Amino acid sequence: MRAVVVEQWGGPENLVEREIERPEPGLNEILVRVHAAGVNPVDWKTRADGAVIGWGDVPAVGWDVSGTVEAVGPGVGIHRPGDEVYGMPLFPRQAGAYAEFVVAPARHFAPKPAGLTHVEAAALPLAALTAWQSLVDVADVRPGERVLVHAAAGGVGHLAVQIAKARGAYVIGTASAGKHDVLRELGADEVVDYRSVRFEDVVSGVDVVLDALGGETARRSLGVLRDGGRLITLPGPGDVPAARDGVRALFVLVEPDHQGLREIAALVERGELKPVVETVLPLARAAKAHEIGEQGRTTGKIVLTVV
Repeated sequence: MRAVVVEQWGGPENLVEREIERPEPGLNEILVRVHAAGVNPVDWKTRADGAVIGWGDVPAVGWDVSGTVEAVGPGVGIHRPGDEVYGMPLFPRQAGAYAEFVVAPARHFAPKPAGLTHVEAAALPLAALTAWQSLVDVADVRPGERVLVHAAAGGVGHLAVQIAKARGAYVIGTASAGKHDVLRELGADEVVDYRSVRFEDVVSGVDVVLDALGGETARRSLGVLRDGGRLITLPGPGDVPAARDGVRALFVLVEPDHQGLREIAALVERGELKPVVETVLPLARAAKAHEIGEQGRTTGKIVLTVV
C-alpha cells in the first residue's frame, strides 16, 4: 500500500511516499481503507524530532482517519466490511493515517457522521475529541458558564467553541481580527483580538479556560478565572501553571474514545457542530500540508485525500 513515512526526523522534506506492507486485522481489530486523513500540529511536532510514544519499525505519520471498513478481525461485532467510520486510532502510539489502509482496535472508530464527506469527517477526530474530553469529561461545562477558548479559530479551538456553545455556555474566543467573523458564525458570543489587546484586560469571571498555547498564555489565564474555575492546557504537562486557591489547572491529553466519537457525531447530525476545512491536498503533498500548518495561520483544519 501507499503510505507517507518519515525518512529521518526533521523538516517537512523528510516526508516521503513509499510502498509498505498492508497490515492485517488481528483480534478485535478492523482494517480501514482510508479515504481522507486529517493533519494536526502533533503530526509535524513528532515529525520534527520523533517525540511520540510507540513508533514502529516504519515511522508512518498521522492519526485522523475517515474511511471504509475493509475487513474485521475475530471478535469484532460493532463494525462490518463496507461501514463508513471515522476515528483517531492508537493515539499517542503510531497509527500511520497517511496511508491507504490503517489497522486498529474496533472501538477506536465509530460510524462516520451522517451528511459529512470523508474529508469533513477526517477533520474531526483528534481535535474534536480533545475539545470534548477537555470541556465535557474534565471541565463538565454547564449551561450559563463562561468559557474562554484560546486560539479559537484553530483546529481544536473552532470545534471547542461549538461544543461549549452546545453545552449552553457563554463562549469567548481569542483570535486575530480577520478570523472574528468566522468565530461569530460558529457561535462565539464574544471575540478578542489578541494582537491589539491583552485578553486579561477585557475578560474576567470565567469558569473554564481551554488553552491550546501554553506558556505565558496559560499563566495569564489564571487571572481571568473566578473561584471554582478550571484551566485546561493542551501543549504539555510543563505548561500547567501553579494554580491559586480555588482554581484548578491541569493538562489533558486526548485518547481514543468510541463513545466520545458517537457523541460528536450526534452533535454534527443535530446541526450543532461542523468542521471548517481550509485546505485539502492529496496524500503525495503531505509535506506541503505540514509546511502550511507550521505557519500557524490555518482557520480550522488541513486534510489529505487518500482515495
